[in-house]
Amino acid sequence: MHREVIAQMKTLTYAQSIQEALAEEMRLNEKVLILGEDIGKLGGVFRVTKGLLEEFGPDRVRDTPLSENAILGAALGAAIMGYRPIAEIMYMDFLHECGDQLVNHLPKMHFMTGGKLTAPVVIRTQYSLGRNTGAQHSQFFPSLYMNTPGIMVAAPSTPADAKGLLKTAIRGSNPVLFIESAALYSTKGPVPEEETLIPFGKADIKRAGTDVTIVALSRMVGEALAAADKLSSDGISTEVVDPRTLVPLDTESVLESVKKTSRLVTAEDSCVTCGPGAEIVARVTERAMDYLENVVRIACPDIPAPFSPPLQKAFMPGKEMIVKSIKEIVK
Repeated sequence: MHREVIAQMKTLTYAQSIQEALAEEMRLNEKVLILGEDIGKLGGVFRVTKGLLEEFGPDRVRDTPLSENAILGAALGAAIMGYRPIAEIMYMDFLHECGDQLVNHLPKMHFMTGGKLTAPVVIRTQYSLGRNTGAQHSQFFPSLYMNTPGIMVAAPSTPADAKGLLKTAIRGSNPVLFIESAALYSTKGPVPEEETLIPFGKADIKRAGTDVTIVALSRMVGEALAAADKLSSDGISTEVVDPRTLVPLDTESVLESVKKTSRLVTAEDSCVTCGPGAEIVARVTERAMDYLENVVRIACPDIPAPFSPPLQKAFMPGKEMIVKSIKEIVK
């Protein structure tokens, strides 16, 4: 049985899994197209879209001017006309440049037309914290869009999740903000050979445990798993929960885990104030307060990300911070 499972898997990097999902969906549906800055001939700044222009041509792989507002506006218009556009916004920080389209128009189109129009636009973007790209290219702020009704938010942490969630997003009828981590692009992992779509709103238990629950997002899932390995040598059993999508958020899986462990740690690359961890903690305290012994939020401090590599390393949360925090609450 073990051999059969291994034979059905292949190893891809996080970036390769996204590229593969894009290519497969474009082959399946001629209405799927992609647009963004330098995604064609260059293959994207991180080479995630490399080879797509050669296979699908310039009508479906469109290099755009340096205008995020124009990219998303064109994507919205195409979606209304029956296409399934995938708009790449090079850095998550640049989402503010297309904020009007992203907050005021895309999420509200279905609602404001009484269901007559849909806007199945996937917005691919990435945050570059950990690559020393400066304060204007390093931000991770999904909570802003968790507070924007009408848009779904995904933040995959593994190659398999990235591919499965992206395929689901492309086939759906809703606007989706698909947040990638540039720090994960070169990481490798098993990906199913057969087509696998991952539903939104279903968390994944990356590691089972009994003493403490870590709800980790994106890059921090790997850090949480590394911390769990280290804690196990001290006899502390850690459960790592990866929500995978923040809208919809699988609150039930988090509650089930916390009811078992009685301790909750959230780990994210957002600034600590009003981050996704704050919302997760709020939901747990509302519905499982009697089970809780301790709550800890691990996140970035409320300052811009430093450019200096030593300062950025100190700024970023990681496995050491998780281990230290958990040892303080598990006596």
